Amino acid sequence: MPDALSITASAIDPGLLALPWSTTLADWPKRDIVYLPKGISRHLVRFANLSGHVVAIKETTEEMARREYEMLGNLHRLAVPCVERVAVIAGRTDATGEPLPAALVTAHLRFSLPYRALFTQVLRPDTATRLVDALAVLLVRLHNVGFFWGDVSLSNTLFRRDAGAFAAYLVDAETGELHETGLTAGQRAYDLEIARTNIAGEIMDLEAGGRLERGVDAVEIADGIMSAYHSLWAALTDQETFAANEAWRITERVQRLNDLGFDIGEMSIQATPDGTRVSIQPKVVDAGHHQRRLIRLTGLDVEENQARRLLNDLDEYRARAGRRGEDEEMVAHEWLSRVFEPIVRAIPFDLRAKLEPAEVFHQMLEHRWYMSQAQGRSVPLAEALTSYIDEVLRHRRDEATIMGPPTETVTIPVVGADQLEADADDEEAIDWRDLV
Repeated sequence: MPDALSITASAIDPGLLALPWSTTLADWPKRDIVYLPKGISRHLVRFANLSGHVVAIKETTEEMARREYEMLGNLHRLAVPCVERVAVIAGRTDATGEPLPAALVTAHLRFSLPYRALFTQVLRPDTATRLVDALAVLLVRLHNVGFFWGDVSLSNTLFRRDAGAFAAYLVDAETGELHETGLTAGQRAYDLEIARTNIAGEIMDLEAGGRLERGVDAVEIADGIMSAYHSLWAALTDQETFAANEAWRITERVQRLNDLGFDIGEMSIQATPDGTRVSIQPKVVDAGHHQRRLIRLTGLDVEENQARRLLNDLDEYRARAGRRGEDEEMVAHEWLSRVFEPIVRAIPFDLRAKLEPAEVFHQMLEHRWYMSQAQGRSVPLAEALTSYIDEVLRHRRDEATIMGPPTETVTIPVVGADQLEADADDEEAIDWRDLV
């Protein structure tokens, strides 16, 4: 390790010292590299093995690395979905003493994928819409805490499955600015226009490469973020006026926001001098309504839509068991031990890297519903679980972080085809199965 090497981290992992920082990232030996699909980046980014975990390493200037490291820390404290910072490595030099770029190290987000890895041959319009909708939700959450991104794109985002939808996570924060007083309408509009332009370019790039389904309009897909964003932003921030005897409208507004996955931390309520009309406007809106309720009841930390689905199953369990009048936390503990955990434990060990437990649970319930519809009967849970494992889960590729082999190839399971070997350093060469 060079004497001038400087490591900035909230908790130093001794494994950082063992990585070959005196070698440019492009020339790192295969033993240190993990081969995973990655998005498009203006900087060189590679995945590495750090003490049994996977980290992403990006070479950049020391100033940009430190700035992004601090920004990711601030966003994490604000509970914004983003990758977790690990360290900044500065003062790098090669064997001859020549300076090397600084490096930003972030933790790889388990079960996440770049958008180009979420389809095989072509991007279908429904998949594109769900990706854009997820990015719109992320942008609203960022703007809600006063963060101006400045480079909104699908490429700067990672996606995790969320009960039939996607959850989006910010990956690249180097152009971002955090404003404590909030963003102006102009700043939000500019960020949104950047998003629209970048998404259109990314979709057109897929179209030029023959990876966009015929008849799909790239501009129309990009325009979708505008409507999705404006609709959600209005639901979170618009002032609403109603008659004084319609107080139920307050409860309705709160319920509508809860359904969107948000909690109201503060609300401004103003009555007119004659008391005939009332105006309300949310002042502090926090995301993760269902996530927080599920954590409180069960300790499970999952995505928002997954939490909503698990809570629905918990509510159905209470109804079936005739337990509606009993303590909610006691029933939740019973549901966790009798329903959720047995299903998770029933997944064969060699299949547990396929999907997150909450996503497996959601998909198994979907599979059971379709089986029941097709057979005209209520399919028992055990029968549905066996069918799901053998007919669906076993044929999916792993989406957790799996250490790649120390060679140039990686083996990828594909339904209905023999295992393919592709150059793992070239994501375009990988024939990913369409899973959406």
